[in-house]
Amino acid sequence: MNHTDPGDAFVQRQDNAVYETDAPVLYQAAEGVATLTMNRPDFNNAQNSQMTYALDAGFRRAVDDDSVKVIVLRGAGKHFSAGHDIGTPGRDINKPFERESLWWDHTNKPGAEQLFAREQEVYLGMCRRWHDIPKPTIAMVQGACVAGGLMLAWVCDLIVASEDAFFQDPVVRMGIPGVEYFAHVHELNPRIAKEFLFLGERMKADRAYMMGMVNRVVPRDELEAQTYDIAARIAKQPRLGLALTKTVVNRVEELQGLRSTMDMAFGYHHFAHAHSQVLGAGQLGGHDAKSMVQANKKDGSA
Repeated sequence: MNHTDPGDAFVQRQDNAVYETDAPVLYQAAEGVATLTMNRPDFNNAQNSQMTYALDAGFRRAVDDDSVKVIVLRGAGKHFSAGHDIGTPGRDINKPFERESLWWDHTNKPGAEQLFAREQEVYLGMCRRWHDIPKPTIAMVQGACVAGGLMLAWVCDLIVASEDAFFQDPVVRMGIPGVEYFAHVHELNPRIAKEFLFLGERMKADRAYMMGMVNRVVPRDELEAQTYDIAARIAKQPRLGLALTKTVVNRVEELQGLRSTMDMAFGYHHFAHAHSQVLGAGQLGGHDAKSMVQANKKDGSA
């Protein structure tokens, strides 16, 4: 009697990703500050796995460098990040990578297990790891910070935004209860979080500041200077003092339910993906990058 792993039928799943760059993240360090620059400006820094693993490597490099006291995360071009890559030639959801967690390879797994295993690694797992980096991190946000882009900003300790920046999580349109790193209710008042998710509209930088989600809102032409001024001032503090202070605040967030909220939301998130697949609408409720952009324009939120 032959025993066949149900994943065997999926071993031939094809990866057709074509990367436009071999350097999706640029790294630079000077005067105690490391800079990670997302480098897919032609696609508004949409986050594929190539970029995610490059970010992870960049954060690790900054942590391992004793001369680095502060890390700045920024995006090249017009926008900080348009979110997860759901439609560029570099979409690499089926590509195997050298995994950083102990979750198994997702590429040959059947059904909902494929996406569940992948997102444990590249979304929820990595974001949690980045949130716990012992060195202070600053997100420098201009233009769009949408869906998966929120996750990249929210893991940082401080967010400095330009006046033209906006924040948005429109994925309820796909039948999904928000992005995987579900910090909405901790970044915003619960009632505002519901509005943010139910309507999927843009939240301008000035309102995000009023909600306490953003630390500073500055003119676009002053964004870089003011971000690095803050970074330089933080870099004068003792390394261990900064790490211990950050650890205390992060542990308080966990006591307030941040980790439990994410665990619960991640389960519902993947129930939604599985439900969509059962209904024949794919993993994203019948949407793709093009339809999401069109829907945003239609409802006036983009």
